[in-house]
Formats: sequence, C-alpha cells, structure tokens
Amino acid sequence: MEKRATRIPQSPANRLLPRINASPAIPPLKCQGIKSKLVGFILENIRWDGRGQWVEPFLGSGVVLFSVQPQRAIASDVNPHLITFYQHLYDGSLTPGMAREHLTREGQKLLVEGEDHYYAIRQRFNQTANPLDFLFLSRACFNGVMRFNRKGEFNVPFCRKPDRFRQAYVTKIVNQMSDLAKIMRDKEWQFRVGDWREYLTQLSEDDFVYLDPPYIGRHADYYNQWSERDAADLVQISHSLPCGFALSMWKENKYRSNAYLTHWRGVEQRTITHFYHVGPTEDLRNSIEEALLIKQGYATPTPKNAEIDDAEEQMSLAF
Repeated sequence: MEKRATRIPQSPANRLLPRINASPAIPPLKCQGIKSKLVGFILENIRWDGRGQWVEPFLGSGVVLFSVQPQRAIASDVNPHLITFYQHLYDGSLTPGMAREHLTREGQKLLVEGEDHYYAIRQRFNQTANPLDFLFLSRACFNGVMRFNRKGEFNVPFCRKPDRFRQAYVTKIVNQMSDLAKIMRDKEWQFRVGDWREYLTQLSEDDFVYLDPPYIGRHADYYNQWSERDAADLVQISHSLPCGFALSMWKENKYRSNAYLTHWRGVEQRTITHFYHVGPTEDLRNSIEEALLIKQGYATPTPKNAEIDDAEEQMSLAF
C-alpha cells in the first residue's frame, strides 16, 4: 500500500515572508497614502510562509503587494481605474513601450499648451477611462493626489509644471512599469474590482490578508466613502478570518490621535514615525506615527527600531 506524505503543521510563529527586498518595488501610479517608505517596516514585522494567497482588498498603489511578490495573490479595490491599469499590465495589453510613446507625445503637447492640455486629457479620461491617460494624470496632477468626485470623475487640478515629462522622467516611469511586468511574470495574480467584503470570504489558514483601508469620516482618497459602519465591519470580519492579517493605519500626529484604533483587540501593535508629504502647504505636511496591527502569532520578534505597545491590554472591541 502506497504511503502518503504527512504534512506537518507549521506554527504561525515560525512563518516567514517569502521575499523581502532591500528596496520597495515602486509602482508607476502615484497616490496619497502610498506605503513605499513603510514597506520595509511592514514586511519585517510580518510572518507568513507564502504557501497560500496574499490578499489585498484595498490595493491602492499596490506597493506592498509588488514588494512581497507572492506566487499567488488576490488584489482588489473599488477604484476600477487602478485595477484596470494593473490588470492590463499583468496580461500584456498595456506595455512599457506604449506608456513611453503616450507620455512623450502628451508631454510635448503639455509643454506647448500648458494646463489647457492637462484639462483636456482629464476630460478625455473621464469620458473614456483610458489607462494611459490615467497614468498621465497621476503624474501631472497636483502633488500626486488621486481624487474622484461623487460622479466618479477625476478632479485633481494641474501641478503647474508644463515641463513635467522630460525624457528622464518618462524613462523612470517606463522602467517602473518594466520592473512590475517582470515581477508579475509567471505569477498567479487576480485583479478584481469590488467591495472589500467579497474578498475576505472562503480564505484558508495558509492565506495572509494585508489591510490598508481608507480614513474614516471623509470622502476617501481613491474612489469611495469609508464609514464608521465599514470600520466596524472590518474589525468583526478580520477577527473571524482563519488566516493571518495585518492592518496599516495612522495612529497620531501633533494635532490628534486616531480613536478608531481602540476598536481592535487581541492584536499586536507596532509603530513607526515618518514624514507625511501630502498637503497643500508646507505647514500641513508633518510627521505622523503609523501603526501596524498584526494578528497574534503572525508578528516577527520585536525589531530594535520599532515601538511595541501591549495591545492585548490596551485595546478592546468597542463598536
């Protein structure tokens, strides 16, 4: 009789991320809240063996996914333009060469016509949803902000730099797309548009979920409204997951603290301070303390440069 190999269960405490790069894989799309400066901190604090799926229901810029580089992943967002861009890059219908040609051509027109051309591209994008126009707007809008009105129209003003798309700058963007195309090659990744709840069901204990939800009580940066009910649902659903998870969220700055972090329980909290560059004026761009909440058993040993809070005692489920 043939003997079947017995799988020895692995303790979550022994799980390691499959890949941690010395530097993050920077995506070509710019948007506020990008975690490029926090990727190292996030990944060095998480344990996961890579056997299941890496799941991101709030993809945003995608910098964490692209830096982890798992073999299998589900990446979703309610913003269809983000997902369409990365889906097309993944399946090859959008190429770095196409981006170089588009940005060079439209950049030359921008240099001659100035902001009028930017607003013409913005109007065209809001009518056609062309992913190359989306890339152009992401790189030519004010302060790299990604914002849509309630009709789903991109409404960020021009950055007032008509010489934006110099050859070196275009090459930088194209190289970022080329790097991502190489990362995605031979990977089993799914890009989906939809509500985050849809992608936190039917997961296995081998999966890992990374959560980077929008802020509460404001029109969200990418595409949607994030309510207190959404925040409460995220707490409840996350604690019922069969797999590990980690949540990124701002903790405090010199003006206020994030009261919603107190609604989590039974998680380990690790923090890091960094400078926040998004803001209309310099006085509004300040340092901020970021928190990473990790399911018990899925955090690495305490890093020397991280501040650790006793989350088990300090946090309670208050919704």
